[in-house]
Amino acid sequence: MWNRAQCWVLLRRVGSASALSCGLVLSGVATANAQPLEWQPSAGAEAQAPASTASIGPPASDLRLNNRKIVTFRASLLGDSPAERSELARVALGTALAKGGVGVVRRVPLGDSVRLELDGQALFFLLPGDLGGPRPASLLEAASQDVAQRLQQAVDESRELTDPRSWAKGAAYSAAASLLAYVVIRLLMGVRRRLTLRVHALLREQRNEGQLGTLVADYMNHARTATRMAANAVNWALVLLVLDAWATFVLHQFAYTRPWGERSTAWLLDVAGQFAWAIAAAVPGLLIAALIFVMARIVSKATSVFLQRVERGEAVVPWLDADTATPTRRLASVGIWLFALAMAYPYLPGANSEAFKGVSVLAGLMLSLGASSVVGQALSGLSLMYSRSLRVGEYVKVGDTEGTVAALGMFTTKVHTGMGEEVSLPNTVVFSQPIRNFSRLVKDGRFMIHTTVTIGYSTPWRQVHAMLMEGATRSPGVATDPAPYVVQTALSDFYVEYRLCAQSNRHAPSRRAEVISQLHSNVQDVFNENGVQIMSPHYMADPPEPQVVPPGEWASQPKADLGQQPPQPQ
Repeated sequence: MWNRAQCWVLLRRVGSASALSCGLVLSGVATANAQPLEWQPSAGAEAQAPASTASIGPPASDLRLNNRKIVTFRASLLGDSPAERSELARVALGTALAKGGVGVVRRVPLGDSVRLELDGQALFFLLPGDLGGPRPASLLEAASQDVAQRLQQAVDESRELTDPRSWAKGAAYSAAASLLAYVVIRLLMGVRRRLTLRVHALLREQRNEGQLGTLVADYMNHARTATRMAANAVNWALVLLVLDAWATFVLHQFAYTRPWGERSTAWLLDVAGQFAWAIAAAVPGLLIAALIFVMARIVSKATSVFLQRVERGEAVVPWLDADTATPTRRLASVGIWLFALAMAYPYLPGANSEAFKGVSVLAGLMLSLGASSVVGQALSGLSLMYSRSLRVGEYVKVGDTEGTVAALGMFTTKVHTGMGEEVSLPNTVVFSQPIRNFSRLVKDGRFMIHTTVTIGYSTPWRQVHAMLMEGATRSPGVATDPAPYVVQTALSDFYVEYRLCAQSNRHAPSRRAEVISQLHSNVQDVFNENGVQIMSPHYMADPPEPQVVPPGEWASQPKADLGQQPPQPQ
């Protein structure tokens, strides 16, 4: 009786004529009674088989038929590498198919291996080493069943390739699927256009409806662009899905391309399964994160309500006043939400992924490089708030800017000059310059009024004091209690500098510029009435006549009459 090594040598070198005999020998048909015998390799084969099957050096090789993978050979058998086993199996499979049999695949267990046959002709052996890695031999039975199924499918598809009716049927189904895909894509395009037009019509209808209409009118172009882009994105995503489904269906209709269609289907199902599994796995973490954010919302709301009561003066706290309650409320809200975000971060989907970590590093780098000025502005704003150097409604002078504080923000301070201007000062600029506050020492939210005149030494200073006081008395916005006063701030080379200091009263306009304008008008009237010129006399000699305006010319018409009446003296 031949041993196993001799049979495989004969199968490799002699060809198909002796292959059947070798297969009979390996199956045990060598005795007179034709009973199956167990595989009894020779001593030399027993010594050779463990060494060959244990080798992991040769690379694996796939056996394919018409683009369909049947089996992967990983182990060596009787000196044959996986590539040589794959070539032998391919030759044997081609020979069996050429005979035109019924195409029945059969498995024959032989101890520690399984032989695969087609119409009674041996094709190849499946060994435990072909399973990949240290797998138990008990899995060989299940693996051989899968291989037999794939082999049977490949044989059936090979016969289908030569069947004209299968080709005609596949072509008909493909044409019908192409027509259906075209109709569906056209419908999607039409739905996108109609939906975009409908959204634009709704936006136009909202333009005249209150605050929402104003917002829509301001951002109409942006809303249209965003709507169009969103509709296009959704539409093209659906079109790609339709095209993928169409391509998968068409590939399934032909035997040669069916493996490609199955891989496409498997890819879609795998992606869908990954999405579904990721969503299901993220639900517990999302619930915990949502609970953290809900608790942060409750705590932030309770803190804001309490600090708003402090702002309104309804609650009194020794360590907090109404002026610092607003920045404290903002800081508390930011701190609570940052703490909540830090607590919820590990539970967010993808928080431990490399992509999420990379985005976090990038965001931190961008903040560290570009947020230095922003942090400086914010810290300066907080310093101004907590130092109470400024309050909203106070009249101040910061550098060359003078006006009423309209807003004290985290990054900028807005000042209304009273001349139709709003000046936005960066908090770093405000914090680095001296601040003159005209309202801090005055009660009831009023402000100080200063004006300066320079009069020559030829005018008695007592007379100048009296005229300035008279001008203050005539101004309705100047308070009489406390009474105004005049100070001589400088004795210059050619004149004396007089400064009138007063406070506004409750009848004064809210804009300090208007009160000072009224005061200046009355001071000019008083000085003109007394024949005293207001000028800084940088001169060589006094003029022969005082530079004053006689009372009769106070209300004279301008030379170019523009149809407007001059203001009447108060």
